[in-house]
Amino acid sequence: MADNTLNGRRVLAIVTNYGVEQDELVVPVQHLRSRGAHVDVAAVSREEIRTLVGDKDPGKSVEADVALADVDASSYDLLLVPGGTVNADTLRLEDKAVDIVRSFAEPGRKVAAICHGPWLLVEADVLDGKTLTSYASVATDIRNAKGTWVDKSVMRCDAKGWELITSRNPDDLDDFLREIDSALEAA
Repeated sequence: MADNTLNGRRVLAIVTNYGVEQDELVVPVQHLRSRGAHVDVAAVSREEIRTLVGDKDPGKSVEADVALADVDASSYDLLLVPGGTVNADTLRLEDKAVDIVRSFAEPGRKVAAICHGPWLLVEADVLDGKTLTSYASVATDIRNAKGTWVDKSVMRCDAKGWELITSRNPDDLDDFLREIDSALEAA
């Protein structure tokens, strides 16, 4: 029997068209859809998204549901920011992606970011007063952005009135997804 406890919830995942870590995009999207959530994957363009495994090996190709430029962020309950070094470094140069993050860093909104994904939050300048985790190499950037970095499999922080859920890497996906589920069920 399907678990549809997330029916009616809407999630926006934002990525570039090359370099997102396969499991940090594919696993959460499949998981959330299987629980009844509507998930849109937004990429820089509507072209195919080419994922990577371990930042180097080709992964699965994913279809973009919408281009970043066409996203209405106000219609979503949660923003998902997967990692992958190439993806995260490129995504933070996209003004629309930065604007989307800023629109979610408002009271009552929810953001989930994993691995290098928090680089986009650093770029959006929304981490002042937030406690989060990430891939270890992003820790200094988080601290420089006035966030507090912790080395935990998952961190959930509701400081400043908006909820931030973060994890370190694909090994933490079970904990990450548990916290996303909990946040969406409470929405």
